[in-house]
Amino acid sequence: MTQPFRTASFYESAVWPGVTAELQEGDRIVVSSPMQLRTLSSAVHLGGLAASDTVVNWKVPIPYECEDPGADAGNRLQGWGYDPGKTICLMTAAKLTHLSVAEEEGDCFKLVCFTTSGTSNGARAGLPRETFSAYAPGTINTVLLIDGQMTEAAMVNAVIQAAEAKAAALQDLSIVDPDNGRIATGTTTDAIVIGVSGQGYGNSVHAYAGAATTIGNAIGRLVYATVYEASRTQHEK
Repeated sequence: MTQPFRTASFYESAVWPGVTAELQEGDRIVVSSPMQLRTLSSAVHLGGLAASDTVVNWKVPIPYECEDPGADAGNRLQGWGYDPGKTICLMTAAKLTHLSVAEEEGDCFKLVCFTTSGTSNGARAGLPRETFSAYAPGTINTVLLIDGQMTEAAMVNAVIQAAEAKAAALQDLSIVDPDNGRIATGTTTDAIVIGVSGQGYGNSVHAYAGAATTIGNAIGRLVYATVYEASRTQHEK
C-alpha cells in the first residue's frame, strides 16, 4: 500500500509489468495496462461491459454541472490525445495526489488496485435522502486490474467485494453521512472499474470471487486498504 503521487508523478506495478499510473497536469490520473482488458464499470464514459487498456480519473472543476457528462468526458479524452472509443473516464473532486495503490500476486491472479477518495458527500445506502443530478465534491473511485481469467459472474462478485470492503473501511474510519449522522457506506458519486486480462495461468478460470475465495478475499483486502488510506489522508497536504 502506497501513495506514490505525494512525492512523484509516475507509478509502475511491481507484480504486473507494464501496468502504470501517471498524474498528468494535476487534473487527471491515467492508469494504463500493457494489454486490452475486459472491463465492467460504472464509469461516466465507456461504462458497463467494454474493452479498454486505459482508464482516466479526471478531477473536475467544482462546481461541475453538465447536461451530458459522458459526452463532456469523451471530448476531454479526445483533447488529451486518447481514443474515446477505447478509454474509460471517471470523474472525481478528490485529491489525486492522495491516490492509494495496493497490489498482490496470488492463486492464479495478479491484482493492482488504485483508489482516490473524498468523503465530504458521504452517504449511507438504504436511507431516504435528497437526490440530485449534479456532481458534488467527493467521490470514491476504485480501479481494480486483474491479470488472470474470470467469468463475468466472478467480475460481478468482484464489484460486490469491493463495495463491501469500501463500506467496511468507512465504518472503521467513522466517516458519517452528514444528512443523518449515520456511518456512511460510500459517497453519492462513487465509481468502480474492474479490468480483467483474461489470459495466463493455463485453464484456471475464476468462476467466483466471493469473500471465501482466494481472489475475492484478496480483492476485499486491497480495496479496503486503499479506501482506508486514501480516505484517512484526504485532509493532509
